[in-house]
Amino acid sequence: QLVESGGGLVQSGGSLTLSCTTSGLSLDNYAIAWFRRAPGKEREGVSCITYYNGGTTRYADSAKGRFTISGDSAKTTVYLKMKNLKPEETAVYYCAEDEDRLCSALWSVLPFGTWGRGTQVTVTT
Repeated sequence: QLVESGGGLVQSGGSLTLSCTTSGLSLDNYAIAWFRRAPGKEREGVSCITYYNGGTTRYADSAKGRFTISGDSAKTTVYLKMKNLKPEETAVYYCAEDEDRLCSALWSVLPFGTWGRGTQVTVTT
């Protein structure tokens, strides 16, 4: 089970940190990724993290330089720190787990296993 939190209302240029709490999944053996779905748009991969095999983090081009993905010391909670948010990034943000492909180069288009219910992020002008 994955549970997202931390969404909310923020002005353009503002920051938010999302959390994805897992039911005991360890980043040593799983990857956790953040996706988002904006109204009327396709789901988009935002970022991915795993500690497997030395660790990997990946970001969508739109997130590079502004978003930071990280895990806690217990490796069971994943954070997505987002800064300089834009109105077009208003979306429901979801986290999902994967134990097979572990943030491979094509992570954002490959299937993930369990998904959370999402948390709404609204960026106002």
